[in-house]
Amino acid sequence: MGYRDLWRAGGVVPLLVSSLLARLPMLATTVPIAFLAKDASGSFQWAGVVASAYSVGTAIAGPLWSRTADRRGPRGVLLVTGIGWSLALLAIALLPAGQYRLLPLLTVVAGALVPPVSQTLRAAWPRVVDGPALRTAYSVDATTQELLFMVGPMLGATVVSIANPRLGVLLAAAMSAVFIWWYVLRQPRPLEHGPRAHTRLTTRQLLWHRHRLPLILAFGLWIMSFNGISLAIVAFADDHGQRLLAGVFETVWAFGSLVGGVIAGALPGRGTSHLWRRAALVAVGMLLCVFATWSSVSLGIALAVSGLTLAPAIGALYGRLGALTPDVAKTEAFGWMSGAATGGGAIGAAVAGAIIDGFGVRYVWLLAAVLAVLATVLLLRVPPEVEELPAADLLRETA
Repeated sequence: MGYRDLWRAGGVVPLLVSSLLARLPMLATTVPIAFLAKDASGSFQWAGVVASAYSVGTAIAGPLWSRTADRRGPRGVLLVTGIGWSLALLAIALLPAGQYRLLPLLTVVAGALVPPVSQTLRAAWPRVVDGPALRTAYSVDATTQELLFMVGPMLGATVVSIANPRLGVLLAAAMSAVFIWWYVLRQPRPLEHGPRAHTRLTTRQLLWHRHRLPLILAFGLWIMSFNGISLAIVAFADDHGQRLLAGVFETVWAFGSLVGGVIAGALPGRGTSHLWRRAALVAVGMLLCVFATWSSVSLGIALAVSGLTLAPAIGALYGRLGALTPDVAKTEAFGWMSGAATGGGAIGAAVAGAIIDGFGVRYVWLLAAVLAVLATVLLLRVPPEVEELPAADLLRETA
């Protein structure tokens, strides 16, 4: 029933497909830029510096672009950032190898110009669908992300293998220049607002809220754990002398999340849906992996089971943040969520590396379980989906 209601709504399929294509180049650039930096400098450590610079640019500028999209409309912001990002990638691809020390500067600029596609999409869903279809839309959004995580890096790696890293970066720049236009054209019209429509929230009002802040922090903790697990998967495969296992495990994990998201989107939903319950399942899935690191088969099965919990929980969190944020600030709220994810991901990878060297791979999953439990605790007071809070409560800073 959920999918049928969603697909019947006008504009859903073009909006979703155009957003996927617009986001694909962003994930396809990670591998080519890493190899471009490594080939130019001869060091993977330099590739890490370049990747960190990109993350810094994204974390700083992402919420600012999202706030501008709320105030002035998403179309202009998407066009400016889309074209700017393509030009920044062009500069990276054409940079002479001897000037590789300029790569961090260029990648900071590129990171700062990443188009806020995910943020504007999640802010747009309530303008396209409502009711049960809106819940399904957020579930589909979280589920299709897994497809991007599987296809995007593989596309970039394929171009690097067949040709070279420069061509991979150029291809991403060209794809972005084309696909961002289509996504811009699919943007829905703003909602009709009441007398409080022009009430603007300051950043403090938006973030320092008894429900929104826990949602954003919980998401950051999840991504912290996910990035740590990705590094643990690489370390596990390396320890077993089968580096190909890293790709297999990542695919199995993502496929599990994909299946979980599809099932969650098809279910009608309960009368009262508590987000913390889904968050608790994420923690259980992480804990399961702690006791499955004794063999490749057992870890693969545990990752598949753990993956089943991810997309349903992430989709539900998107829905709660969207419902608990006024329409005039939705894009910025999701921008801050992306910023928390960027920061959390960087911290998670760094901490996981230290844990792997000092204690062993399995303890990364233990850390991930602890982080997931902390996220669950943060979400305990977030109201369930059945409750509709009045507009005045959404605008209030805290309680």
